[in-house]
Amino acid sequence: MKHPLIVLLWVLLFVPAQGRAGTECRDIEVPPAKVMAAAETAMRVVAALDEADAPVALVARVGTDLSKHGLVYSHAGFAVRDHAHGRWTVVHLLNDCGSASSGLYAQGMVNFFADDLVNQDARIVWLQPGVAQRLAQRLNTSANGLLHHPQYNLIARPGSRDYQNSTAWILEMLASAIPASHTPSNRRDAYAFAQRDGFRADTIHIAYSKRVLGGIFAANTIFTDHPVATRLTGDYPVVTVRSIFRYLGTSGHALRQQEWRNGRLQRSPGPA
Repeated sequence: MKHPLIVLLWVLLFVPAQGRAGTECRDIEVPPAKVMAAAETAMRVVAALDEADAPVALVARVGTDLSKHGLVYSHAGFAVRDHAHGRWTVVHLLNDCGSASSGLYAQGMVNFFADDLVNQDARIVWLQPGVAQRLAQRLNTSANGLLHHPQYNLIARPGSRDYQNSTAWILEMLASAIPASHTPSNRRDAYAFAQRDGFRADTIHIAYSKRVLGGIFAANTIFTDHPVATRLTGDYPVVTVRSIFRYLGTSGHALRQQEWRNGRLQRSPGPA
């Protein structure tokens, strides 16, 4: 078995120091200290995943500061054991360069945590064995079963047929794997199942003045995906990482969780 320091040095040599896939298409030099921090987080997460011996788990990171909305984690992906791209590969949806489209990406764990994040806090949620097994099978099969819709909207309306964001994709994939029979085969049925099963979206307030004066008009943010009444109040229902965690916990689909804040393992998971 390789010594952790040797693994870390290998990672620093071979992880590309460039920009985020989910925002602007420009190269960004990632400072060595940030790459080192990402590698350390990746090692902690992978060690926990190896110990649990599940085929897939949900892994969350802090890519954007959402504290003003009372949120901690902004993004999540599925860590898949023995994926075609590597032992623990994170499969997740990312916006393509701030455009109105998205793609599904398969990344190594270090790259997942080296994406110019706010901090290196991380949380793993393990699923009930049956759900994990069905989800892993879906994630390892053809792209046709991955419920991906390429039209991206940062504030996609939950259940929208026209748009999807990264958290909506996570929820829909989970919902497609939860039932042992009558598996939802499309996005509409998957979200409908999640609603019946107890999922409730979070509400994010974006004032009209903020939209206009703050310049929140971009190709990847489509307010008209929501009804006029929502736009007038500024209270937008959105699938968040927190709402997914809450759903998995209250529905009993989560087996257990593990979390690190400031590099320290927490006795119990905190706010998400």
